[in-house]
Amino acid sequence: MDQFIVKPLFGDGPVMWYTPTNATLWMLLAVLCVVALFVLGTRGRAVIPTRLQSVAEVFYGFIYKMVEDVTGHDGVKYFPWIMTLFLFIFFSNMLALIPTAFAPTSHIAVTAVLGFGVFIAVTVIGFVKNGASFLGMFWMKEAPLFLRPVIAVIEVISYFVRPVSHSIRLAGNITAGHAVVKVFAAFAGIALIAPVSILAITAIYALEVLVAVIQAYVFTILTCVYLKDALHPAH
Repeated sequence: MDQFIVKPLFGDGPVMWYTPTNATLWMLLAVLCVVALFVLGTRGRAVIPTRLQSVAEVFYGFIYKMVEDVTGHDGVKYFPWIMTLFLFIFFSNMLALIPTAFAPTSHIAVTAVLGFGVFIAVTVIGFVKNGASFLGMFWMKEAPLFLRPVIAVIEVISYFVRPVSHSIRLAGNITAGHAVVKVFAAFAGIALIAPVSILAITAIYALEVLVAVIQAYVFTILTCVYLKDALHPAH
């Protein structure tokens, strides 16, 4: 599990909130990848797009359609925020697959900020847009009257569990995948089973590429679902 240890970039002193670490370095690299793709890659705005511009347009169209389909037309104005979340998680996950790289999304400290940030944002949006009627999402009018209080308690608990599951799902999947690769890599030094170990690492690495994409997608689409509940609590 040494690969997940947060270390200072300079020296061996304690890690403070202002200390540049390997985690901050790889998060910065993820941000730079987003800037390179959407600022440098599309600066020409060519009618016949370059390869980089085509990739940027695919990302843009895919996330825009997701936001519009899930949240409705009212949610489109929050598209830049959701797009930013997806791109940051996507590039953080993909860069972490580079050998000797660090996986910032394997840390709850990172994913919890993202998860609770989404939770707080959609809750504020829900109250600002709907006022006290936002609480109506916890009261199921279609259920029998005697069951409504029980269902309301369950709904409130599930609502407050959202940021926890949102953040743990992402961190858990990234951590597990990297740990499994490291376990099989340890067997690669044994000549007798090295070929099997290398084949297993290759297969798991391919799976990790898929997981990196899927986890960014899952985090984003769940954000859209939570936003839809905030915008349309009666639905």
